[in-house]
Amino acid sequence: MKKVELLAPAGDYKAFLGAVSAGADAVYLGGSRFGARAYAQNFTEEEVCQAIRYAHLFGRKVYLTVNTLVKESEFAGLYDYLVPFYEEGLDGVIVQDLGVAAYIRRQFPDMELHISTQTTITGPFGAALMKQLGAVRVVPARELSLAEIRHIKEATGLEIETFIHGAVCYCYSGQCLFSSTLGGRSGNRGRCAQPCRLPYNGNQYPLSLKDMCTIEHIPELIRAGIDSFKIEGRMKKAEYAAGVTAIYRKYIDRYYADPDGAYRVEEADLERLRNLYVRSDLQDGYYYRHNGKEMVTLEQPGYAGCPEELLQEIQRKYLEKRLTLPVKIYAAFVPGEKASLSAAVSDREEACEISVFGMEVQQAQKSPLTRENIEKQLGKTGETPFSCVHLEIQTKGDVFLPVKALNELRRDALEQLEEKLLSRFRRTVLERAEVQESISASVENRSGLCAEVHDLEQAYAVLKEPGLNRLYLPSDCFDASGNGAGVYGLFAQAEVYRRENPGFTLYLALPHIFRERSADKMEEVWRNLQIPQIDGVLVRNLEELGWLGEKGYAKAVQADANLYVWNRETEHFFREQKVQMTLPLELSRKELQELSPAGKELIVYGRTPLMVTAGCVRKTLEQCALTQKKGKNGDFMTLTDRYRKIFPVWTNCIHCYNILYNSVPTSLHAFSDQLRKWKKTGFRMIFTTEKPEEARRITTFYREILAGRSEKDKTFLGDYTSGYFKRGVE
Repeated sequence: MKKVELLAPAGDYKAFLGAVSAGADAVYLGGSRFGARAYAQNFTEEEVCQAIRYAHLFGRKVYLTVNTLVKESEFAGLYDYLVPFYEEGLDGVIVQDLGVAAYIRRQFPDMELHISTQTTITGPFGAALMKQLGAVRVVPARELSLAEIRHIKEATGLEIETFIHGAVCYCYSGQCLFSSTLGGRSGNRGRCAQPCRLPYNGNQYPLSLKDMCTIEHIPELIRAGIDSFKIEGRMKKAEYAAGVTAIYRKYIDRYYADPDGAYRVEEADLERLRNLYVRSDLQDGYYYRHNGKEMVTLEQPGYAGCPEELLQEIQRKYLEKRLTLPVKIYAAFVPGEKASLSAAVSDREEACEISVFGMEVQQAQKSPLTRENIEKQLGKTGETPFSCVHLEIQTKGDVFLPVKALNELRRDALEQLEEKLLSRFRRTVLERAEVQESISASVENRSGLCAEVHDLEQAYAVLKEPGLNRLYLPSDCFDASGNGAGVYGLFAQAEVYRRENPGFTLYLALPHIFRERSADKMEEVWRNLQIPQIDGVLVRNLEELGWLGEKGYAKAVQADANLYVWNRETEHFFREQKVQMTLPLELSRKELQELSPAGKELIVYGRTPLMVTAGCVRKTLEQCALTQKKGKNGDFMTLTDRYRKIFPVWTNCIHCYNILYNSVPTSLHAFSDQLRKWKKTGFRMIFTTEKPEEARRITTFYREILAGRSEKDKTFLGDYTSGYFKRGVE
């Protein structure tokens, strides 16, 4: 039976050593760049290499987090950053950016590629797409059930890594722009300010999840086929990393010792976990539930203190402990011959042995070397990773060798033994590959104004205005309009509009999240995509992209802004998939210009989706909408922060997720001169809470300013922000 890997976090070298001492099979850590914990202490280049060497000596692994989105201007530094770690034998990299993943797979082929939970893998189609990219492991969205995780494993054969303990984001990881929108600190860049931990609607904390603890479910998780159990916590102290790892190590080993026996977690160990830097309380995550009030810390969340005696116990057992490899030493001292010493490590699958020779041994004249003196010098291992467990000495007659020569003989042997143990992990890099150019032949003229609507009323309204290049209609409109009656009426209007506005296209916008619970609904969507009036589809996640590929969808595919394109490598990936792209929201106009907006869409108006969540704000604060009104498809509610800003929240009851939108829309009308210079770029307006007549007026407004006929009256827009267009994110 292949045993599950216990994967521990390390924010610094002390935490790394503690995690290894406590029994971690692998440790994940971040270097000085490209890691999603910018405010952790993190590791220097030498510390990463030192950690790799230490881990390999004791049969453990190290995975490096390269899990941020990488700007085009930064991409050139990625190769030099990774080379020393690759050469040292780094076991794997955890990656969010698809361009980074493609580049690493091409440039560093012998290093495992693990796809981060930041990519929001929610099913087998997205996972299979990552397998095609060269990944050997995926970290699915934390929100998946155990059945969904098992399905991904069975369908793809990929290794599956899941979180089992620690803090949990309220938002699907990688789908959160809350922190960067409010303060410029992007979660996609490892700088999240955690606005989800703040109060809303008075003094409640509906977006703050309790910490996860699955220690009582270890047998079920192992039987589900999960390959790696991941503990969250690179921002936490070394005592946390070591203490939590030790407890999970204990119960994983206990299970394997008797897989069919009774499994019970001791109350003392549960209490230790509760006392190790827990935010308010513990819950067991999404493995057995979709969401629920019991998962949320409605009272003020904060880390409880840790008892001093527990910290001291962990320090004594794990942080002050030094692991050593048992080594057997054989030495021979014969007068007239060079001293010889063999050292062997045999506690692993392949024994490792080396032999060294020293000075010529002399016949003793006065003070021969005693066996005790030889044993004393050769048995010293000092600061090396070895401990001598067996020592055999062969002498012939009275021999003499300086003590310094004995020490050098031992030191040379142990240094060479360590080098031989590590040499099997080291690699040679290939010649540096160039960054992929985008497939220019696929660049189309996307010039024109597009509208994405939330409901049919908005759609009817904007189609009263001429000049639209494209309309995005939510696939859920079929449910919201009474068996599609209103949609087919819209199709008739769209056909009239198409005759009057040549080049106009109608796309169906898929859900923000596609999971197993939506499979039947998505089959209905598939049938709707075959309707002749539908020219293409807007996808919001990798699961939908993989699903369309599996279905053999032949019409146009547009990726939304949350399928992030921050560099040319990612652009190349999507163009190979024959997918049109939307420019990401977090880049500045200068960075977008460097990336090239040609052939892509730019969102020029609309409320930014700050969070897409499995958690339901309505269910937490009030009651599930489906129990309030049977058959309800969803509606808006609001959250109010401590500054009295009001954030609309769409509760989608068809697919059971929430979207929390910004308190004000983004509008780029002030940059109309710049926009008009981007000749092959499409410009999209997104309507959410706007009334139909508001949507119509905004459509008129943008049509005019993009044509160079700027309207003087902008007061009807109300409060707005220019978003990231001017400032971007760090």
